Amino acid sequence: MEADHPQASVEAKSIGKRLEFVELAVVNQEGDKEATEEDELQRLLKPNVDELPVEPPSSVEFNFVRYFAPDFMKEGHDQYVYRHANGLCVIGLAPSHVAFKDDGGVTEVDFNVGKSDRSSMKVTGKRKRNAQHFESNSALCKVNTKDASYIVRCCVKGSLLEVNDRLIKQPGLLNSSCCITMYQQALLGFSS
Repeated sequence: MEADHPQASVEAKSIGKRLEFVELAVVNQEGDKEATEEDELQRLLKPNVDELPVEPPSSVEFNFVRYFAPDFMKEGHDQYVYRHANGLCVIGLAPSHVAFKDDGGVTEVDFNVGKSDRSSMKVTGKRKRNAQHFESNSALCKVNTKDASYIVRCCVKGSLLEVNDRLIKQPGLLNSSCCITMYQQALLGFSS
C-alpha cells in the first residue's frame, strides 16, 4: 500500500503541472487576444500616413452616392443622380450628354415644361407642401443649344423641392461646371 502512495503523488504532480500549463496557455491566449485588439484599435485610431489619400474627398463624394443614367429615354441623353442618405436626390446632365457636344454648349435652360413653370413653384413647411410629384419619365426642364433642344427627365420618382434659378439667368454654368458643383434640380426621393 505504501508503494501506491508515492505513485499517486507523482500522478498528482503531473496533473498539477498539466493544469498549470493549461492555465498559462489560457492566460497567454487571452493576453494575445487583448494585444491584438489593442493593436487593431491603435491601427484604426492612428492610420498609416502612406495609406491616406493625397487630398480628402469632396463633400459630394463623401455625402452622396453617385448614379448615372446613360441613354435615358433617348440615346446620348446621359444624366446623373446624386443620392444622399436622407433621400435627397440631385439630378443633372452628365458630361457625356449630347447637349455638351454641340457647338457652344447649352445656351438656354427653360423650366416651363408641361402644364406649369417649374421655376415658379415654391415649397413650404416641414412636409414640403406644394411640391410637385414626378415619375421617373417626367420632364423637368428643356435645355437648348444653338441647333437643338433636349428635354431633361426626372430619372427617379419623387417630389420636386427646388430648381437652380441661376441656370435661367446664366445657362453657361452648365457648360463650365457640369457634374461638379452646380445642381440642376433637387428632388426628394421616396420609395414606391
